[in-house]
Amino acid sequence: MILNANAKSLLLLAASLLLSINSVQAAEWSGYSAVEYRYFPHQSLNEGVGDHDMSAVLAPEFYHEWDEGRQSLIIAPFLRVDSEDAERTHADLREANWLIAEDDWELRLGVGKVYWGVTESQHLVDVINQTDLVENTDTEDKLGQPMINLSFFKDWGTVELFALPYFRERTFVGKEGRLRSQLVVDTDNASYESAAKQHHLDVAVRWSHSMGDWDLALSHFYGTTREPVLQLNNTFTALNPYYEIMNQTGFELQNTTDSWLWKLEVIRRDTRSETFTALTGGFEYTFYGVFDSDYDIGLISEYLFDDRNDELVTPFEDDVLIGSRITWNDEQSTELLVGLIQDLNSSDAAWNIEASRRFGNNWKTSLEGRFFSSDMAQSSLYQIRNDDYIQVELARYF
Repeated sequence: MILNANAKSLLLLAASLLLSINSVQAAEWSGYSAVEYRYFPHQSLNEGVGDHDMSAVLAPEFYHEWDEGRQSLIIAPFLRVDSEDAERTHADLREANWLIAEDDWELRLGVGKVYWGVTESQHLVDVINQTDLVENTDTEDKLGQPMINLSFFKDWGTVELFALPYFRERTFVGKEGRLRSQLVVDTDNASYESAAKQHHLDVAVRWSHSMGDWDLALSHFYGTTREPVLQLNNTFTALNPYYEIMNQTGFELQNTTDSWLWKLEVIRRDTRSETFTALTGGFEYTFYGVFDSDYDIGLISEYLFDDRNDELVTPFEDDVLIGSRITWNDEQSTELLVGLIQDLNSSDAAWNIEASRRFGNNWKTSLEGRFFSSDMAQSSLYQIRNDDYIQVELARYF
């Protein structure tokens, strides 16, 4: 398998940075390598696509601090090699950040990752980094984002300012991959509303604050949307991504009271083609030490709403999540998360299982299962209704 030009450039940049600081004293190396196997029990709806997928991951991380801890550097490249999908074989520079920290402010320069959000089922407000969709459909994996990030810490809250000088396009599954629509997304023919294309300067601001049991945040983003509109090409053989300019205002709220954890995310997004409101809210209640054991069992419920009311655009326009998180609290950090997202207006549903357990000092095994049900042709889940899979990963941390 051959890495594309962007992947090669990222790997060369990461390698040069790592080599240039290899002799620095007090450096800390960490990270992991892993092998992963996916089994798809149903035949793909697309021709020439197999039922088995093997891949390998290498994700080292370098960290160094100096100036009595006021300055630090983190470099974290990422590489996956996949046996089936050429698009899933990719490299990325997840982080290459220089941090300058003082008592009431800090400045980050370089490539970084920023996470916003509080809910379990989806992260509506999380808009800084682009989704690395070939990694996983849960949208948890993100591409590194070039940024300048200045944060101020005050008694009345934290203010974060972002300048994002370069846009990262979303990754999509290739022709040989599973979990895709019938028509492949042609990432080589992306187009933009902005004449500056990937060099449009995106900006964002976020205020967050904790008041007793309450954590809240208010944010606004102006720039290139992270979710492209997929348009048919001229020959009707593929989908071309079109990236609009958007304004998005987001609100996050979380309350922690005894065993209760209440969560809410709301966004209002405005682009040339549409304006809409979406929200996700719910709770997690945890039973600690069940039956005088070490087990903790959490019950999760969330409601997902999107006023576009278009299942082809989003599967979460009127849905509910019901799930459970079980923690063994043992030396092996054994955990299990199960969940069901059910459409309230149809039979569409998505099941999710995630489990993990450490063994020894450096090893971890993970199990993941995703299962889909849809009989509505106008639903986005309909395209992947045969793409249920079970995944096993074995990782070694160093």
